[in-house]
Amino acid sequence: MAKTFSIFKDRRYTFLFSASVTSQLGSVIGMTSLVFYLLDRFSSQPYLATFNELMSTLPSLLVFWLVGVAADRMDRQKIAANCDLISAGLSLGLLFSLLTNLLWLIFAMIFIRAAVSKFFAPAEQAIIQGVLTKKDYPVAAGLNQMVSSLFMIFGNGLGAVVYWTAGAPGAIFIDTLSFIISAILIRSLNLPKSVCLPNGRHRWKSFNFKTIGADFGQGFHYIIHNRLLVSLIASFVVFGIINGGCSVMLIFILKYKLVPDSYQFFSVWGGIVAGIGILVGSLLASIVSGKWPYKTMIVVGLAFSGAFIIAAGYAQNVVFFLALIFFSMLFVPLVNVAIGGWMPCVVDPKMMGRVESWSTPVMMLSQSLTLGFILIAFPSLISIESIFFFVGLLTIFSAIYYGCFVQESLKMIDAPAAE
Repeated sequence: MAKTFSIFKDRRYTFLFSASVTSQLGSVIGMTSLVFYLLDRFSSQPYLATFNELMSTLPSLLVFWLVGVAADRMDRQKIAANCDLISAGLSLGLLFSLLTNLLWLIFAMIFIRAAVSKFFAPAEQAIIQGVLTKKDYPVAAGLNQMVSSLFMIFGNGLGAVVYWTAGAPGAIFIDTLSFIISAILIRSLNLPKSVCLPNGRHRWKSFNFKTIGADFGQGFHYIIHNRLLVSLIASFVVFGIINGGCSVMLIFILKYKLVPDSYQFFSVWGGIVAGIGILVGSLLASIVSGKWPYKTMIVVGLAFSGAFIIAAGYAQNVVFFLALIFFSMLFVPLVNVAIGGWMPCVVDPKMMGRVESWSTPVMMLSQSLTLGFILIAFPSLISIESIFFFVGLLTIFSAIYYGCFVQESLKMIDAPAAE
């Protein structure tokens, strides 16, 4: 544990970590309240909650070809900070749309803000890669998992409390402030040119479709000539389907099957239970990350998580359901820590943005298709149990894929763990 927190001796990472936590916390509060608002105000139209999630994922398919090129060619620090500032302005637009009850404008603001936010992650990850050493990458990945678990424990609860006391507008106002604070933290960093501009300085006027296409193509060729990267990027299809299903199916099973009259209360507890599962799993993952091969972590995590997801869909009471959700989340950090510790070790820092720009749209495309399917099919064509079964079964199949068909590639993953 002391090794984990020693990473905060680096002031630059501390500021980046704090900025990420701040913006994520505000977003969790704001978006949780927005889902409650849609489900309460339009209770007979559950597709609106699904459409809300769809508006958050579709923008990746429009800007994915540009975000990685921007992170590798432009100032990464300015990109990250300006993303936060623009998102803050768009959050004010979202606040206005809520106060004026303009549903179409709510979804428009969510869509545009999601598009802007896609530029943040490649830039931030590339900066973190530049300020940390290779031995710190798994530690950073483990910390990200712990933070995610804490958001799941407290985020939905905070979002619900803010929604009950200040309504959705109050939550969106907090969301706006979080982006502003995050931008200030990032802009206050003193980063070397080699981190912010690893490929040298470029001017905006030098960007055109030809140069952007060439850079994006370089990222594609970099990936396809590395069997390990091909396997990993392909797996993001599965992760997208899992994320798409989980983003709506947990609250749907509470509202439309288990506890229709108190789904908000139990959705908070669902977030707490899932967060505790990920928090405990993160601690376990940090312990075994130096002892287990990355392949073992991935296969075990996917197989057990998928089995418990399927079981959760057929739970007949909310207590049993929450217990199964705990165990399904317990094994997720094994997968994320393994992948998060490996990625920076094998990707050239000069190519990190372009590689990252491929993983996100692949995942978001499958996530969007999943949400689109749920939007059309639920509840008229498929049951909530079917969603759980499909997501869980696909997770198990991905474990089988890693275990049986990626043997040669995953030897490369094990190398960093052995070091």
